[in-house]
Amino acid sequence: MPANLTLDALKAAWDAGEIDTVAVALIDMQGRMMGKRFHVQHFLDAHDETHCCNYLLATDYEMFTVPGYQASSWEKGYGDYVMRPDLSTLRRLPWAPGTALCMADLLDHHSHEPVPHAPRNVLARQVARAREMGFEPMMATELEFFMFEESFKDLFDQGYQGMTPSARFNVDYALTETSGDEVVMRALRNGLYAAGVPVECSKGEAERGQHEINARYSDALDAADMHILIKAATKDIARAAGRSATFMAKYNHDKVGSSSHVHQSLAKDGQNVFVDEADDLGMSDVMKSYVAGQLAHASAITLFLAPNINSYKRFVAGTFAPTRTVWSVDNRTAGFRLCGENTKGVRIECRIGGADLNPYMACAALLAAGLDGIEKGMTLGPAFAGDLYQSKDAPEIPRTLGGAAQAAMESDMLKAAFGADVVEHYHRAALWEIEEQNRVVTDWEVMRGFERS
Repeated sequence: MPANLTLDALKAAWDAGEIDTVAVALIDMQGRMMGKRFHVQHFLDAHDETHCCNYLLATDYEMFTVPGYQASSWEKGYGDYVMRPDLSTLRRLPWAPGTALCMADLLDHHSHEPVPHAPRNVLARQVARAREMGFEPMMATELEFFMFEESFKDLFDQGYQGMTPSARFNVDYALTETSGDEVVMRALRNGLYAAGVPVECSKGEAERGQHEINARYSDALDAADMHILIKAATKDIARAAGRSATFMAKYNHDKVGSSSHVHQSLAKDGQNVFVDEADDLGMSDVMKSYVAGQLAHASAITLFLAPNINSYKRFVAGTFAPTRTVWSVDNRTAGFRLCGENTKGVRIECRIGGADLNPYMACAALLAAGLDGIEKGMTLGPAFAGDLYQSKDAPEIPRTLGGAAQAAMESDMLKAAFGADVVEHYHRAALWEIEEQNRVVTDWEVMRGFERS
């Protein structure tokens, strides 16, 4: 769905006193919006490009300048990138008074070529590849998160201890018991819809204080843009209500995790090419090869579905998070689930990703693997059935960030699709997270060993 502002409409809104600020946002490696806020008149006068430091694609969550990257470093002086606003994404942000938002793509400061490891560019390249094959990738992400009664500032000041979930018990699908959270959720649904994000629904999820929100199926790049907006709006609206929300894959080892399932299909001339009414499950040969490609490369692409150390704490049996890289028919214990069999909406749902994924990198990796399956005519094996948590034969999802990072580095498919330098860039990001974890003394270690060592 296109965003809801043109330059002419933005000017009219400025003249009417409705909008005075335009936020121009790039997407960093962690899937966060970074950028600048412009006075609306300056944006109208000079909206072709602006600039930012290239360290924005070489930092960690703490914005530390991580050593070891080839693309940007102290040795190279941390120069500029060009931010080119994508005017098709210009939209109102109803939850931010007087503000519009425009996504930006990153270009090299000297050549004006797309920065190869910029997340939005990585996905755009795979979308272009699919289009050259005659396909339009269609996707949707389902986002889960936890809401808490304390504000972000309060939780920070108390070391993220003693947080109070917004519900006291499991409210999965409950309507009455989630009504107390409507101060945030109603504003979230309406705000996103008014921003051009066609929200379908929200629901209570399977843990205290957990929610899920879904937006309509769309083309892959728009789906990733909407994912980013949903996360930003959730935090902004929760903050305004004196509450907080987290998209960590696993905020507490005693709780279930938060996922970001990715639904996928390919279209041609507006029709779903995954459909074959003559097939027992309604799956076309194109779909079967696409799914086979994702299964073949599942270990390699896990780095982009589970990009953090914490991501791997989510893969626990009996929590609806998968542990096996197999496909099944409408089975929530598998890594890949066939949805809508024998309908025009047949699609594949990847259940591996957590809510902490970068949607551009996750969608790009899934698309790259699926397209490789089509190009090579891969054959899809039989679906698995039953409780896959108990399976002894099905291949496992990598158990650690290090294992996933190594699998990505060894993937010829990813190097061909993304470029070897891009894979190496994200491999370095994973290694840095591991190095930092190894350096830090955790609460668990102190509690376990302080007196008993």
